[in-house]
Amino acid sequence: MNKEYLKTIYYLLKKEIMAYFNSPIAYIFIGVFLVVGNFLFFKNFFLYGQANLRPYFDLLPWIFLFLSPAVTMRLWAEEKKSGTIEFLLTLPVSDWQVVVAKFLGALCFVVITLSLSFTLPISVAFIGDVDWGPVIGGYLGAIFLAGSYLSLGLFISSLTKNQIIAFLMALVACFAAFIIGADFVLYGAPQIFVPLMKFIGLGSHFSNISKGVIDTKDLIYYSSFIFLFLWLNARVIEARAWK
Repeated sequence: MNKEYLKTIYYLLKKEIMAYFNSPIAYIFIGVFLVVGNFLFFKNFFLYGQANLRPYFDLLPWIFLFLSPAVTMRLWAEEKKSGTIEFLLTLPVSDWQVVVAKFLGALCFVVITLSLSFTLPISVAFIGDVDWGPVIGGYLGAIFLAGSYLSLGLFISSLTKNQIIAFLMALVACFAAFIIGADFVLYGAPQIFVPLMKFIGLGSHFSNISKGVIDTKDLIYYSSFIFLFLWLNARVIEARAWK
């Protein structure tokens, strides 16, 4: 991978990030994320009587479940609908460069949004003693989980030119990928499938990291999940280019 290859990804990434902040949708997304997250957390915070951010990190997967498809639904669907994908595919860039740039642009946007919520643990730290291990683990897990949602949503967006369909399909797919390893699902599953379901479920890996237990197997799983759907995304775009 040479310097020019990375520079191309950088320029494409810069274009994607600027596209977010040149639109009011970005600020609406950030506002909804912060307001909903803070409201749901503080609604019951003082009833617990503890400086514990665990309830907040329990909420994040469900908030991202709706917001991540909203971020990815336009990334390919809009390109297809407007016809700009044809121009994009004629540029001297590889399909993989475009896919990676779109993914990193979406991930950077989500990370920026998530970083704005760091005022939450700081505020709670003024009230009581915060265990920073689970907080750091929670944010790290949230980034990997969001990356997984985004890679899946980006792949689904490449399959259709309708943004609403892309949103709904990504929402269903992300929900299924998250809950397949949840305890309430495993209770009713045949025991022979339980270990496999727990392993492939996004939620079970997030639960481990958000407790402050950062295991390399969880990080490898998320990285593999993300790579798989980015690779599939590139194959879809490649097939369209051949057509």
